[in-house]
Formats: sequence, structure tokens, C-alpha cells
Amino acid sequence: MKKPLFGMLLGGALGIPDGLSALVSAGDDPNVRAGIAGIVAGSVFKGLVAGVLIGWFARKVNSLPLGVLFGFAIGTLLAFGVSRMQVAAGQPAYYWQIMTPGAILGIIVGYATFTHRESRPATA
Repeated sequence: MKKPLFGMLLGGALGIPDGLSALVSAGDDPNVRAGIAGIVAGSVFKGLVAGVLIGWFARKVNSLPLGVLFGFAIGTLLAFGVSRMQVAAGQPAYYWQIMTPGAILGIIVGYATFTHRESRPATA
């Protein structure tokens, strides 16, 4: 499996617990509980995008430390964008509650994508 596809699948799968972490980090905010389906869907999409970008980077650069750092940066940057959209919509700012799971997702996808071996086509 190619690295961008592997990263996309892993990022999408990790987007589910990333989104569900809002139930823990937001406390008793009724808006979070009411909108959890949208939060999880957005986190899955964010994970898909992060995974593709990290997988693309993994094909271009052959360095595990740079891959993990790139994953951290992409995960944090995308989560920061979500936080800014939330503030622009007039909702409370949950910067750390959104950016921390996003950064962790990026680190995990960065590590896993760089250690993943792409399958080679069989030669006759």
C-alpha cells in the first residue's frame, strides 16, 4: 500500500477518537454534546487530509525525525484552523482541547507512515 493511502486510512481512523475526545475535554458544554456527530465527522476529515499530506511527505523525505515533526506540525496546524473557525463562528475558544489531540494524531500518523513499507509490484 502506498504511503499517502496508508496515511489517509490511518488518519481517518484516528480521527474518530480525536473527535470523541471533545466529550471529555469540553466538560459539560451542551453544544459539544449536541454536535458530537459533526465534530467526529470533521475530525475524520481532518485526519484524512493530514494523513495524505504526511504520506506524501514520507515518500519525498527519508527521515523518521523529520516525518514525526512534519506530522506534528500538520496535525497542529489543521487543528488550529478548526479552532479559528470555531472562534469566528462565535463559539467558545477550545484551542488546547482541539490542538492537543490533533497534534497527537499527527505524531502517530507521521511515525506509522514513515515506518510503513510500501508494497512493491511482483516481478515475473
